[in-house]
Amino acid sequence: MDVLSDVIAVMRTGQPRSARVAWRAPWAQEFAPVPGSAGFQVILQGSCWLIRPQGEPVALAPGDVVLRPHGHGHTLADDPRTPPAPACDPADPRALQPYVADTVGGDGPATVTLCGGYQLDGTRVHPLLRDLPELIHLPAHLGRHPELRATVDLLAGELERPRLGTAAIVPALLDTLLLHVLRAWIERQPLREAAAGWAAALNDPAVAAALQAMHRDPGRPWTVATLAAEAGLSRTPFARRFTQLLGQPPLTYLTWWRMTTAARLLQESGAPLSAVAARVGYSSEFAFAAAFKRQHGAAPGRYRRSRA
Repeated sequence: MDVLSDVIAVMRTGQPRSARVAWRAPWAQEFAPVPGSAGFQVILQGSCWLIRPQGEPVALAPGDVVLRPHGHGHTLADDPRTPPAPACDPADPRALQPYVADTVGGDGPATVTLCGGYQLDGTRVHPLLRDLPELIHLPAHLGRHPELRATVDLLAGELERPRLGTAAIVPALLDTLLLHVLRAWIERQPLREAAAGWAAALNDPAVAAALQAMHRDPGRPWTVATLAAEAGLSRTPFARRFTQLLGQPPLTYLTWWRMTTAARLLQESGAPLSAVAARVGYSSEFAFAAAFKRQHGAAPGRYRRSRA
């Protein structure tokens, strides 16, 4: 898997949820903060405003896509002055459904939105997520992000007319939507000589090649020299460039990624500890257990039992 796919696979947990809602003016709806989640809004028809506790209201037009990657609350409204309806009770049975379609509001012009959210595992949050702004807004542009537009159309169609296979198609399309949003955001970040962070690292051919190698084969006995060879640089310039962009040396990130991968394997598979250790580059279960406990605060076996 590539780096971005790995990041999503390791963080995502549970089943993503989505809804297609036709809001008829006047309307305003509060969306409560949900720690450990990421939420999105797509405007399929009409226009509206996204209102945050801090910051100016954001005007949204047809085709706009918004991602709130840190689970912060917001309000969506036909007009910033419309009093919002309170946020839904998380215990409401409808809030637990994987996908719904609804019509709410008055009898005025309609705005149709596609909204939803992803549950994230707080113990496996990748630093890429921490680099994201609190609001990603991708305005619609003719000819821009065609794959994202196609995914939105497919998802909207499934929610509007559920058919055989919808229960399997919707979660896959939601993951695809998230990947396209993140890809679009990363690709549109300006390339500056002094830039740092994950967007800059993934847009840097040398550092991206080394990251790709680590993610492709985390169990390989990597050294700074072998990673530098993957990057096409000599050892010292590579280590300096990697640390400058990501704020940590290559082998520090490698160890973190190995232990994060191991945590996912322990939770999601029944593989014996020796197999998990080997998968992430440890021939000794003892050495693996010590490294795992340093990162996760529990031995591998205890961690697996606690996450069952």
